[in-house]
Amino acid sequence: MSSFSLPPIHDNPDGGWGPSSSNIPEQFKFKDIPYAPFSKSDKLGRFADWNDPMSDSRQAATGASATRDARGVSSRSRRDGAQAFGSGTASAFAYFHVDDESSFSLVDNKAAPPRRGNAFSRGRSTGRGSSFVNRGNQRPRGGFTNGRGGFQRGGRKGWRDWDKGNRTRESSVTISPQWSMLEEIEFHRLTKLKLDVDEAEDIDTYGRIFAYDKTYDRITTKTEKPLQPSDRIKYNTTTSDDPVIQQLATKDTATVYTTDVILSVLMCAPRSVYPWDIVIVREGNHLFLDKRDGGPFDTVTVNENASDPPQDPAPPNPNNPSEKSTQEAPSINSATSLSLEATYINQNFGFQAVVESTAVNFAHPNPFYGPEETDPLASCGYRYRVFDLSVTEDEDIKLCVRTEVDAFLPGPGNPQDGHGLATIRALNEFDPRAPGAGGAQDWRSKLDSQRGAVVATEMKNNSCKLAKWTVQSILAGADLMKIGYISRVNPKDNSRHVILSTASMRPTDFAAQLNVSLANGWGIVRTITDLCMKMPEGKYVLIKDPNKSVIRLYSVPMTAFTTEEEEGETFEADEHESAA
Repeated sequence: MSSFSLPPIHDNPDGGWGPSSSNIPEQFKFKDIPYAPFSKSDKLGRFADWNDPMSDSRQAATGASATRDARGVSSRSRRDGAQAFGSGTASAFAYFHVDDESSFSLVDNKAAPPRRGNAFSRGRSTGRGSSFVNRGNQRPRGGFTNGRGGFQRGGRKGWRDWDKGNRTRESSVTISPQWSMLEEIEFHRLTKLKLDVDEAEDIDTYGRIFAYDKTYDRITTKTEKPLQPSDRIKYNTTTSDDPVIQQLATKDTATVYTTDVILSVLMCAPRSVYPWDIVIVREGNHLFLDKRDGGPFDTVTVNENASDPPQDPAPPNPNNPSEKSTQEAPSINSATSLSLEATYINQNFGFQAVVESTAVNFAHPNPFYGPEETDPLASCGYRYRVFDLSVTEDEDIKLCVRTEVDAFLPGPGNPQDGHGLATIRALNEFDPRAPGAGGAQDWRSKLDSQRGAVVATEMKNNSCKLAKWTVQSILAGADLMKIGYISRVNPKDNSRHVILSTASMRPTDFAAQLNVSLANGWGIVRTITDLCMKMPEGKYVLIKDPNKSVIRLYSVPMTAFTTEEEEGETFEADEHESAA
């Protein structure tokens, strides 16, 4: 009878689990077993890919060509550049039997079905016409032609999207290492918030507004009107620098103070793609939501929500000085250039679309216009309104917001007998064939005949911008929104523009079309308010991540974003350069 003896057991001298690396017996050391690289992120698509020429090196040895699928597209081209992790290395577990494979052949007696075209003729021109010849009246709009000269709009959607380089954006503000992150909130959590708020209470009104010129409602693409630049003054003062809000804060009118521009960004935060930041200052029981000078609140975005939005040229690599000399000049269709152009268009269209001979004065004059100013004021009225954000009767959380209206609607008889207030905005077309156009229609040929398609495309590409405009109009209590459609005279020139049409819509109805939920927006505002009121007194900044759907709350020094800090940073930079 055979006996069984236990092998010697070696304890781990380090006190950890398993045997020590120094005590592994020779027969258990994995020195002759080959290693195959792998990655935990690899997804199992199929058990065996008989059509993949890269998976079996026997085809390479016999000279077999890459197989094609039912559409005639090579499997090599279908997944080119998306190999699995470690697929470029030689497989130690592959089985090679070249001799038998080379002597094997398959005979098929069936008649091959007739082929309807070249394997690569989908979406491209064939021999009947060149790829950019238009036999009809429609212009080519991106994509390729088919064999008969007609155009496919937009090309193949999603084709090789995985092959596009990852576009990273820079943050709207430089995050200092001294800042401490207090909270991080994902957008999908913000969309679940909800708070019903009653109608606003009007506190006071300031400014002077002109009558809207109704002739702009009758403009068509055939009777276009040039956009004229005007020298007018319109203020975009932040919350803390508003003298009226400072007076209301001393009277303890509300808990939170802000402007409609800042509040609309916060209420429409889940729609935003580009980075932004809001400076929050808590003083006692008061909360001030401010913007930075020169920040993203002073400009208008273009095609922010498009599938392929406009991009800025990549900055030069500081580690490679030779790249600075080859840096290209910014294009007129880059994100920054289009944003400045859209801001210029919005301001001048609002200045032009009013009749300055007919004006209505609010209760008080413009609080920002000083006696030393010589340029005339633009049509702008400020309405200071208070919204009650309290959930229970015991709470007393109110929000005071400075809203703006751009014009009033004149009456049929006496123009000053108006029918309500209006806000004036403008959408701009740059080049439908340029990168970042988002599949936009040609406004000159489609705006009159297919306005619904044009509006639907703009609602898709500029969802965040239109939602913010709608929320601003509702906060101000405006009865109508006037949106102008403005295009370039020449797609290659961004300095001359024409007005093609003007649309009128009620803000509440337009909010329903855009699927904008004011209850969700107020829920976001109340959540951020509760979050900041739990913090001690000081300065904070709420930052939208430039590349993720996340907002983060940071605690910053009181000297942050001030003129003294900027001068100090400039002085330190000069000292560093002189020392170098």
